[in-house]
Amino acid sequence: MSIEEGNRSRRRVVAAGIIGNVMEWYDFSVYGFFARTIGNLYFPSDDPLTSLLAAFGVFAIGFLMRPLGAVLFGHIGDRVGRGPALLWSVVAMAVPTFAIGLLPTYAQIGVAASVLMLLCRLVQGLAVGGEFTSSAVFLAETAHPQRRGAASAWAQFGAVAGILLGSAVGATIMNVMPLEQVVAWGWRLPFLFGVVVGCVGFILRRRMPFDRPAATKGFPLAQALRLHPVQLLQVVGMSLVFALAFYLIFVYIVTWLKLFADVGASVALGINSFDMAVMLVMILGMSRLSDRIGRKPILVGAAIGLFLFSWPLMALMQTGQILFVVLGQFGFALLIGSYGAVNPIAICEIFPRHVRCSAVSTAYNITLGVAGGTAPAAATWLIGATDHPIFPAFYIMAGAIVSIVAVLSVHERSRAAIGDSVLPHLPVPANAVR
Repeated sequence: MSIEEGNRSRRRVVAAGIIGNVMEWYDFSVYGFFARTIGNLYFPSDDPLTSLLAAFGVFAIGFLMRPLGAVLFGHIGDRVGRGPALLWSVVAMAVPTFAIGLLPTYAQIGVAASVLMLLCRLVQGLAVGGEFTSSAVFLAETAHPQRRGAASAWAQFGAVAGILLGSAVGATIMNVMPLEQVVAWGWRLPFLFGVVVGCVGFILRRRMPFDRPAATKGFPLAQALRLHPVQLLQVVGMSLVFALAFYLIFVYIVTWLKLFADVGASVALGINSFDMAVMLVMILGMSRLSDRIGRKPILVGAAIGLFLFSWPLMALMQTGQILFVVLGQFGFALLIGSYGAVNPIAICEIFPRHVRCSAVSTAYNITLGVAGGTAPAAATWLIGATDHPIFPAFYIMAGAIVSIVAVLSVHERSRAAIGDSVLPHLPVPANAVR
């Protein structure tokens, strides 16, 4: 294969890895951006806060399906191949997303509408559990050894780009349509548009080369639980601060700014889009830097930054002044983007190949599902209980402490091979790897 052909092949692999994350996180984020409208239409209540809590509760339930999706698609990734896992996860996201765009409201069919919305979210959560980590593993394993960080970060880039796309589409709808039309039917448009991205993702992944299975028999997750329990806990701890910070600052924040800083939804979505674009730049830059200096310095530095600056940055945003809101979220974008750029490859490097997809997917998605998915609902409840709008900052700071300890506990493996390697004290069954 010539250099040019190799470059084209690599671009196709990267595109296939990105598009699924764009699709799935676009769809998942759109629900968060229109949570208030969805809450009123599908979970009506005399108390607006109750409707909002119900909407975010369903958001959280979708996330709680992520560990189950991780087990399912992680097993497919290890036993069948990374390619098939990626192909069917994007299908599992596109179908319920399109269905949400067509779903009758509570006023039309009663409680059945609430149940159907819940079912759609459950299937979406299942799909997301198999997408992000499978693509990060696939990109890392097919990359040049000295560029694994940059390669794996494309999965995070795609996820953030998907949420940015959802934010941009949401901002466009809020700016070009009267609010009455948005509430009546305009909120459905982003969900219906998602099927286009899904079709593109299916086509790209259908054409990518399918890899050979990493494990020939057995249940890889069971092997990971038996041989790598400490490493599984390390992944949970390492991923915690990103889970909390990202979903509070870039998904829940649109609702928070409206309720507690008197910033309109259209303005909040515009600011969100700008600062998420900043995150994309940070992801590309810091992932490449991690290939030079290692993963731990960047992860520890970003986590310390979130511990020190979460409170002042949220206080800055609560002023409601547009410049201060932009600057506050900009600071978060630098820190969260730096951490999110390196976390995917750092957790991939912890495990041997024959259990990697199952182990990474399960541990990461338990964290994102439990901590990230419940973060908006928890923040809403905590603010109501304490009457302190900046209280979510303490939530992020607590997560930062846990993540700092977890990162410091792992071995730096940016220079080690990740083919069939394991940590020296962890034996690999002789028949576990092809």
